[in-house]
Amino acid sequence: MPEPSTETFRILDAAANRAGEGLRVVEDFTRFGLNDAHLSRLLKECRHELAAILAALPEASRLAARDTLGDVGTAIGTASEYQRGSAADVARASFKRVQEALRTLEEFGKLIDSDAAFLARRIEQLRYRLYTAEKAVLRTQFSRERLLDQRLYLLVTASSCVTGCEAVVRAALAAGVKIVQVREKTMSDRDLVEHARRLREWTREANALLIVNDRPDIAVLAEADGVHVGQDELSVGDARRIVGPNRLVGVSTHTIEQARQAVLDGADYLGVGPTFPSGTKSFEAFAGLEFVRQVASEITLPWFAIGGIDANNLANVQSAGASRVAVSGTILTATDPRRVASELLANLSNGREPI
Repeated sequence: MPEPSTETFRILDAAANRAGEGLRVVEDFTRFGLNDAHLSRLLKECRHELAAILAALPEASRLAARDTLGDVGTAIGTASEYQRGSAADVARASFKRVQEALRTLEEFGKLIDSDAAFLARRIEQLRYRLYTAEKAVLRTQFSRERLLDQRLYLLVTASSCVTGCEAVVRAALAAGVKIVQVREKTMSDRDLVEHARRLREWTREANALLIVNDRPDIAVLAEADGVHVGQDELSVGDARRIVGPNRLVGVSTHTIEQARQAVLDGADYLGVGPTFPSGTKSFEAFAGLEFVRQVASEITLPWFAIGGIDANNLANVQSAGASRVAVSGTILTATDPRRVASELLANLSNGREPI
């Protein structure tokens, strides 16, 4: 392989600087803007991987080739480069800056490395990791904005509604519940579609979101706002292929590893639990309050603590770090569901603000 030219090292030096600067910007956004430990750690690992890759490029040659004063690009700019509407716009632009710089490093690095294929593969894999990080970071920001006011999530099974399904749902909506899930395990598909469409009418009248449990096909047919899947159901990606890019996809998680993966998979929100024994669903094991604490300490994608939560234990869940909860039996079996929902919402409003 011929000796690399000064121009080649100059290109590599500029790309290395752009990549490092851009990574620092998006890491600062996740660390200080989102306050998200999980995503900050991921981006820090990417930054360290970049540093290890750049160590293979001779620093002395890079510095010798650098000519900032003679760089014609310093005098070229566009108006859009100096305009950002939000912190998320800054992060979005910086992700693109990093990805473009990595591509330049990947291609021109082939001219200097004795094992060019190995270097190119390392840069390529880092670029792919950053595509995933970009999706997770920007989806987290988007979901936080979309679900900002969602504190109390009602899971509805019609047969559990003591005063009737319509009466319970309308009472909860009147109390201020803004997100409702259709959770039916025994209805036929035809009955489920009709049932989901009725709830769609009620929730639409109240300007509330409707989610369908497990069935992305039913969510689409009922014009619901999203689908919720468990660890044994469809993956986030498969559910997204059915419901499309604009509907919400929620995921049940029972361990911190599952929660972290769901964020990277592109989930819009998480169910975190089960926290306590539930009267409406049986579990083999309980993640408990410790899992709630783990998620609260590092994940800022919207999440709802779930499993046996009611007015008697809500304070404990809030103390563990939850600002959102999902409930079922405590409202469905109440003789006055509006009062119960109102009390839960009032207590949640007095707790920590949703992130």
